[in-house]
Amino acid sequence: MGNLRKIRRASRRGHPGAVRPQADGGVEPIELDRSELEAILDRAKTTPLSDEEYNTLHAAMETLVFLTAELEKKRVSVQRLKQLLFGATTETTQKVMEKILHQTGKEDPSDSGTAEGQEPKTRPKANGHGRNGADAYVGAEKVCIPHESLKPGDPCPSCKKGTVYQSVEPGRLVRIRGQAPLGATVYELQKLRCHLCGEIFTARPPAGVGTAKYDAASASMIALLKYGSGLPFNRLERLEGGLGIPLPASTQWEIVDRSAERIEPVFAEMIRQAAQGQLFHNDDSTMKILALCGLDAGALTSEESSAPDRKGIFTSAIISVLDDLRIALFFTGHRHAGENLAAVLKQRACERDRPIQMCDALSRNMPKELQTLVANCLAHGRRHFVEVAAHFPDECLYVLQILKVVYANDAIAKDQQMSPEQRLAFHQASSQPKMEELKDWMTAQIEERKVEPNSSLGEAITYMRKHWDRLTLFLRHPGAPLDNNICEQALKKAILHRKNAYFYKTEHGARVGDLFMSLIHTCELNAVNPFDYLTELNQHADELAASPADWMPWTYRDTLAKHATSGPS
Repeated sequence: MGNLRKIRRASRRGHPGAVRPQADGGVEPIELDRSELEAILDRAKTTPLSDEEYNTLHAAMETLVFLTAELEKKRVSVQRLKQLLFGATTETTQKVMEKILHQTGKEDPSDSGTAEGQEPKTRPKANGHGRNGADAYVGAEKVCIPHESLKPGDPCPSCKKGTVYQSVEPGRLVRIRGQAPLGATVYELQKLRCHLCGEIFTARPPAGVGTAKYDAASASMIALLKYGSGLPFNRLERLEGGLGIPLPASTQWEIVDRSAERIEPVFAEMIRQAAQGQLFHNDDSTMKILALCGLDAGALTSEESSAPDRKGIFTSAIISVLDDLRIALFFTGHRHAGENLAAVLKQRACERDRPIQMCDALSRNMPKELQTLVANCLAHGRRHFVEVAAHFPDECLYVLQILKVVYANDAIAKDQQMSPEQRLAFHQASSQPKMEELKDWMTAQIEERKVEPNSSLGEAITYMRKHWDRLTLFLRHPGAPLDNNICEQALKKAILHRKNAYFYKTEHGARVGDLFMSLIHTCELNAVNPFDYLTELNQHADELAASPADWMPWTYRDTLAKHATSGPS
């Protein structure tokens, strides 16, 4: 074996040996080869191991133990190991069904409509393909170019009889130029000295230059690159240095730290408004804070006292749905996602109804003090069947086809912009019969001994049956979602940061990261330009401190318009 191309450290969640294959941080890839391991072993004979060498060997040992445990399980573990070592393939129903049908030599039953004389359904082309039109460049600078010789009302130079008028749509040319993420201007102020008295006279700087070396937009760009796109400070330092703009990593941190302090009231207000939501999605992923690594129980702060023996560190993502708004919140520390959600809900108005909570079935997402209507993620239940589809093609094909109908019905409800009540009635009419059919089928598989309960298929069925009520809340309560995918997508922000920067150094640094990730992803969920938003917050720090509710992503433009109308006070 020439190389160990990838060692993936498995973090167990739920029960020993369990690995969550979705983007939740359950598997962390470590790149190394066999020669590196052999070199460490040779050095260990004569000198003590460094911390880095110890961590490398410890990761290799963890991987060996994990792989051995997986191999001792059922044959489906081989498929799971392939996904862990080489990455999971797509889980879309179409791809999984095609693979199953190819392996079994069967035809797709969804094509039977053509044999019955019906026209085959053609799927509309997905968005995002082809060239971008000029209208897609919403952030581009627009320059209006008048005609060089004509204006509206002039006689037509062609026919000599008519007059020309303004066309409805102007012609558009798109020209894209490259530029550094952060630019700089050096103002050389002329200095004149009197040859007699020696007094020096310095030119005044241009109007609008200001006194700050780094403007509000520079803080926004650094925060957006670091916490929105996962570009570490050191990498941005090298990029800017190569372009002739020195920007040390320590300076970048000082800039975003000062910015976070100024806009902190907006984050606090966002948490308060998020607490009033009708629906909450929550989940978490592992994270590392160097200052907390290796702490004993007595070193935990009062906020972490709910779990005095806990050493794990997590980033929790909470998505609050408030009417038509989507609010993203991130929290990093010892607390789990459910505990962070409970802390948010302490700010909920007492007169509001009990909200819906969408999460997976892990107990740490559900502290006892939470009073919510709990829905579990149907995608998690479905994924268990996807993992074993290669070994139980007929049974898994049956389940996936039913769930495909349910998801198609939900897509129809979204496309037709149904109200929560209309969506509920539609699902009860179109999806409930299919889900009841699925429930009866799963019951028969277990009770009639058609499937061994301890087999991998039996475990998938048992999971669905055990959490059936919460998996099907969308059939009983208006507004209940099918899955927790929106929250798992939000967690990719934290996972991208962990992949590139590896850790936070202190709890304060994690707090700053949570603040910017929350503001940036909330802007993205509500189709607001995060760069413009962060820049306006930095430019109006005094105003937002007095009234943070006026400076939410969905209200700040109206606030700016009012300020422009009223003028300076």
